[in-house]
Amino acid sequence: MICCSQAFSKYTHRKYCFEFYSKKSCQCSTFVCRAKDENALEVEFGAFDFSSPHLTLSSSIGDGVKYISKFLSPKLVASSHSSKKLVDYLIGLNYHGDNLMINETLDTPSKLQGALIVAECFLASLPQDTPCQDFHQSLRAWGFEKGWGDTAGRVKETMVMLSESLQAPDGEKLEQLFSRIPNMFNIVIFSPHGFFGQADVLGLPDTGGQVVYILDQMRGLEEELLQRIKLQGLNLKPKIIVITRLIPEARGTKCNQEVEPIENTKHSYILRLPFKTSKGTIFPHWLSRFDVYPYLERFAKDAGRAIVEHTDGRPDLIMGNYSDGNLVATLVARKLGIPLGTIAHALEKTKYEDSDAKWKELDPKYHFSCQFTADMIAMNAADFIITSTYQEIAGSKEKSGQYESHTAFTMPGLCRVVSGINVFDPKFNIAAPGADQSVYFPNTEKSRRLTTFHPVIEELLYSKDENNDHIGYLNDPKKPIIFSMARLDTVKNVTGLTEWYGKNKRLRNLVNLVIVGGFFDPSKSNDREEMAEIKKMHTLMEKYQLKGQMRWIAAQTDRYRNGELYRCIADTKGAFVQPAFYEAFGLTVIEAMNCGLPTFATIHGGPAEIIVDGVSGFHIDPYNGDDMGNKIAEFFEQCKEDPAYWNQMSASGLKRINECYTWNIYAKKMINMGSIYGFWRQFNKEEKLAKQRYIQTFYNLHFRTLVRLL
Repeated sequence: MICCSQAFSKYTHRKYCFEFYSKKSCQCSTFVCRAKDENALEVEFGAFDFSSPHLTLSSSIGDGVKYISKFLSPKLVASSHSSKKLVDYLIGLNYHGDNLMINETLDTPSKLQGALIVAECFLASLPQDTPCQDFHQSLRAWGFEKGWGDTAGRVKETMVMLSESLQAPDGEKLEQLFSRIPNMFNIVIFSPHGFFGQADVLGLPDTGGQVVYILDQMRGLEEELLQRIKLQGLNLKPKIIVITRLIPEARGTKCNQEVEPIENTKHSYILRLPFKTSKGTIFPHWLSRFDVYPYLERFAKDAGRAIVEHTDGRPDLIMGNYSDGNLVATLVARKLGIPLGTIAHALEKTKYEDSDAKWKELDPKYHFSCQFTADMIAMNAADFIITSTYQEIAGSKEKSGQYESHTAFTMPGLCRVVSGINVFDPKFNIAAPGADQSVYFPNTEKSRRLTTFHPVIEELLYSKDENNDHIGYLNDPKKPIIFSMARLDTVKNVTGLTEWYGKNKRLRNLVNLVIVGGFFDPSKSNDREEMAEIKKMHTLMEKYQLKGQMRWIAAQTDRYRNGELYRCIADTKGAFVQPAFYEAFGLTVIEAMNCGLPTFATIHGGPAEIIVDGVSGFHIDPYNGDDMGNKIAEFFEQCKEDPAYWNQMSASGLKRINECYTWNIYAKKMINMGSIYGFWRQFNKEEKLAKQRYIQTFYNLHFRTLVRLL
């Protein structure tokens, strides 16, 4: 984490570098100034941020909704004009044309306050559990509509919150009020690239954790919306739509079907629209996420029309995912006038060293000129940004955050970004995802265990056969298992774990090693990095003679069976190891801890925030394999001496997950964001107009030119 002084000095220094790069050369280690063209395009989004609160404390980063509420509270009572904005907002609430909460008769703050006093006195005379239907007509005579609550007690509570917000508001109460306002029914989510589906897609190009994230997100959101609508006293049905690309050549998946209902939901579905060329013909093949930019503007126009048709009007919130989805969401939200939230998942700029300075070299393959521009447009247009961790925004002492890297940078010969994004901007919010708890649950919940998978899992783990599903074998099946499951690429560092295990005789005597990931035959992969890792894994197994103590299982795509696999590993009193050199979040860490596995995970990235070291799991440094191996060995030695220690760490991990990392918590946070940022957007509409025009000009004159050059 960066402290306030570190943050100030870092940003001040970068600003200094940009102001003086043409006069002198900066030799600092944190930033290298390369641009020398005095006439280069300068991009400065920060010049238009005069309506946003200016925060300076590092502790405020990622907690934006709280600070927006605090900043907004005194403004509501600063003048009658400000209070009127809240009244106008409430009058504008409706569902398919039917007013909610209040109607036009309460069109001033004084009228509303007077009516609230009368209504509160009336409600106090009723039993608290009186259904709202029994007194709705009485409230309507005073100008009130449905949506306050399902019982007299809840309606009165909500009215008191509004009364206080109109007289003496505070941030916490205002945030609580907006969590009750009926303003969120239809949500549209964009995720264009890859093969977005519910079956047979994981492992296909550009298709992985983001798909799982969004599907679980949709289930969590629907459950939360249904609960809120019920508590609001309404009989309405929400609608959640994820819009993705329709791919005619779908490789055996359902990605060529226009509409696909989401399993285990009632009101959520996938809507697929094709990419079309400038001539209107459908592009039939899969397209790399780096090559989609020429198709996005047409896709956004088609999506806008489809949204109006499917929601019978306009949605209440639009969410984007990754660079392409965020850009499309930006275009559609601007067109429809809808609050916009974005989720990067991974900003490519930090994945490739010096990718800004080397953009010309990398552009033929990755088109970073378009991607970095799209990222800046979306993050500046967004009303709020969701990240999974603090490090994703502001990094750590050792590594810059993904968003922080967009603060100021140069793409020589293209543009100089003087002010790309401010990590202190209160639009940033940390909302960590969870794991689907119908799939990932503790191994101790015997009645829920998926025992039909046990014969297959037993064969996967312990049979002595080597085939297309597994190689290597375990001579001593009574030993605990340390387990890792990930793609075979350099950053995931699964071969690093294998090497540390191979070198550490102490660890090898205590536990077996099971790796799940990749292919065994390099020729089956289309990825050069994965090919190299496959060859390295074979070399390590041979070098350290690991057969008998290690099992390598090919990548598994059945998440239900994977959940039971985690639990079977937990039955051995084993542990999960996540050894990545960097992990933006760490969904497998959440999955493993949900299943009761004590977990060792990298200190670089999100897992460092998920795990409290020594309390709910253990931090490991992948750059120090010897120490890591010894730390794991010490844990199992202690478990051998005191078997209760394993149970203690398992329970502590579960406690941490249930307190901080569930989809229920996530959904509440996200819907609250959509609610309060939607009002904040309307409250500051005039002040934000200049920045919106700047973004639109930047898109039209710069981004579209770059796309035409592809």
